[in-house]
This record gives sequence, structure tokens and C-alpha cells, in this order.
Amino acid sequence: MSIRYLHLDVFAAAPGGGNHLGVVTDAAGWSDARMQAFARWTNLVETTFLLPPSQPGASYRVRIFTPHKEIPFAGHPSIGSAHAVLLCGLAHPVDGLLWQECGAGVLPIRVEQNRGQQQLLLKSPRSTVEKTGRDAHPLLDAALSGIGLGVLPPAYVSGGRHWWLAECADEGSLRQWKPDHAAIGALAKATDSMGLCVFAHSAHADYQLVVRALPAGVGLVEDPASGAANGLIAAYIAHAEPNGPLARGYVVSQGREIGHDASLTVHIDGDDVWIGGHTNTIIDGTLHWNGRD
Repeated sequence: MSIRYLHLDVFAAAPGGGNHLGVVTDAAGWSDARMQAFARWTNLVETTFLLPPSQPGASYRVRIFTPHKEIPFAGHPSIGSAHAVLLCGLAHPVDGLLWQECGAGVLPIRVEQNRGQQQLLLKSPRSTVEKTGRDAHPLLDAALSGIGLGVLPPAYVSGGRHWWLAECADEGSLRQWKPDHAAIGALAKATDSMGLCVFAHSAHADYQLVVRALPAGVGLVEDPASGAANGLIAAYIAHAEPNGPLARGYVVSQGREIGHDASLTVHIDGDDVWIGGHTNTIIDGTLHWNGRD
């Protein structure tokens, strides 16, 4: 049976600048093994599978797979899947919202227009700062080697997923930093976390924060655009600096160090953090999958 398949460019500042996502638009007849086999074949960071909702109030259901396993939640797969739902007419927003059912629950996604383009913003799961300080874990110091820290202390934060967060002293230092990936991987493994996400303030006209995400915990060197990680950063900044210049929201630049150019919009409304951006449809075609389950 042929199925519509989309290859998307999520959180892109310009076409080709964002994070890849594959979306199978009708996976109602697919087994868990078939979804995993296809995700392994695409070899993308994540591939998503759209299904009818099973929870009251949900607009649709999404399952998210890496090449190795299913995960309950991730940012750019959520935004990209919502883009696919709207493009294919599988659901329509009510009062400006889609409601996405996933492993983390039923989450709202806001549908907006920004400079004449559709922009989708996902409400991030609530976060908790579990530990702070450079001495929060014996392996943290090695993971931060070669980088000058900013004002905020490093933190271990949970919210959908676990990340270590650290503020860098300035944008230039962050962009030129050569991470010790082995040390970051050891920290991620020891703490059952995604890895390390480092950010720095910027005076650039188009963005106010620069982010580099290093998800060694799932076998990736560097992520070009990280919705979930940016949600945790935003919550941490709003909590630590409630009267600071970024406490209500800002724009993120991410991915330039690895040849991408992603732009993520952050809105902060009290305890609610919304992460979003623009998605480009790069390939819109027909999927013929006869691969082994």
C-alpha cells in the first residue's frame, strides 16, 4: 500500500538550515517492528508516524522513533509532525491550537503567522532544576573543559527529557569551542541524560541567544536544532533571571557550527514555555515500504 511521505526541514532560518525529519502520514496499519525498521532505514535523527488519536481532545497521535528506539517526546519531531498534519489536512486547529498526543501526553501546539509564514509553537513539558553548580557531578567539569562559563551556574534539568545546561561567557567563545565529546558522552551515560547543552547571550539583531546541543546520550555528536533542549534552557533562564532581558522570550540561533542555520522562537508566559519556528517541506512523495519488520 502506498502512503504519503514527507521529508521536512524543521526550525530553518532559510531552506536547508534546519533539522531533518521524516514523516509517515498514515501508519494506522503499521506494527511497532515495522515503524522501527523504517526509522532504522531512514537513519534520520528521528522519524515520526501519524495515527488517529486515542485520547479525548487530541487532534492526532504521533509516535517518534530514532534509528534505535522509540522515544516519548522531542521538539523538532513534534513541530514537524504538526506541519505535516496541517499540510495533509489530517486535522485543523481549534481556537488556534492543535492537540498532539504523544508519549508525554496530550500537548498543545499553537498555529500562528510570522512575517507571512506559518509558525508553530509547542508548549514544552514543565521542567525541574534538579542540581546546580560545576560540582553537581564528578564528570561535569571534564565535559565543560575549554569553555569559560557565564553568570548562571551549570544545571541538571528535567522536563520530558534530562539535559545538562551551561551558560557560556560569550557568543564568540561558544561558536569556537571544541567540545570533548568523549567526556560529554561519559557524563550523559553516568547520569542517564541526553547530554550537554551550552548557550550564550548575543547582541545580534536577529537573535538573542546562541545554543549548541551535544546529545551524546543518544549517540549524536551535535544537534542542529533542539526544541526540547531549548524549552529547558528557556525555563531555566526565566526561573534564574525573572527580571532579565530574556525572561519573556527571545530568538535562538543554532547549528551554524555544523553547517546548518536554525532559528527557534521562544515565548515565555509565566510558567509556560512555547518553542517554535518555521518548517519547510523539502520532499512530498509516495512511500512504498516492503522492508522487513
